[in-house]
Amino acid sequence: MSTKKTNYSFVGIAFIILVFGIIFIPRIVDRIQGGDVTRSESRSINVSSDSEAFVSDLMFLEINGKPKKVPSFSFINQNGKTITNKDFEDKVYVVEFFFTTCPTICPRMNRNLVQIQNTFSSFENFGVASFTINPDYDTQEVLKAYAETYGITNPNWHLMTGDKDVIFELANIGFNIYAGENPNVEGGFEHSGNFALIDKNGFIRSRKDNFGNPKIFYKGIISEAEKEDEDGETEEISMLKEDIAKLLKED
Repeated sequence: MSTKKTNYSFVGIAFIILVFGIIFIPRIVDRIQGGDVTRSESRSINVSSDSEAFVSDLMFLEINGKPKKVPSFSFINQNGKTITNKDFEDKVYVVEFFFTTCPTICPRMNRNLVQIQNTFSSFENFGVASFTINPDYDTQEVLKAYAETYGITNPNWHLMTGDKDVIFELANIGFNIYAGENPNVEGGFEHSGNFALIDKNGFIRSRKDNFGNPKIFYKGIISEAEKEDEDGETEEISMLKEDIAKLLKED
């Protein structure tokens, strides 16, 4: 092929490119400005964290394959106000069953809860639900005095009293936390020293054990300072604090 012919070919190709640019590029620009052309094909879509709900790695307690939700309840708190499960909506909270004249585990449980209260004092959406299992003695006035003695200041910490049978049903069936009367034990009542952790949507949550199953509850008797009890059981208050913080970040 001659040099002259080759130059003609290059001129022809250049002319075609020029014509294409004059005719089609303005049209493409108009389509982009008009919103007809998107760029999602050539780059990944960046989804803002605000548009996607954050869920922590904590597990749900499941009953018959369904996450267990806190049942409805209605009791009177230490200030004489009616408190229901609705008052805890959009809040992360810890549940305990106790009684004010308990001579054994309750004082230790509530000192631990006060420490947790103080850790999350700046969070308006953190609370505690304390249900007395001796409502005949633990009136609103008794609960108020108890709250003052222990330094309970969180406005979302409700110490509640009501019908004994309803409270026992709430403990044993609603939260799967054992509570009952026993005249043969010191104090006349026996109950679990565990805490339940509830998320903002009212579901019982916990972390996994070594086998991948939910731990369900947190030991409430042993303090962080103690590390472990005389039987070698380790404390879980630090674990509970970590998991409260996780749930507070959930949407």
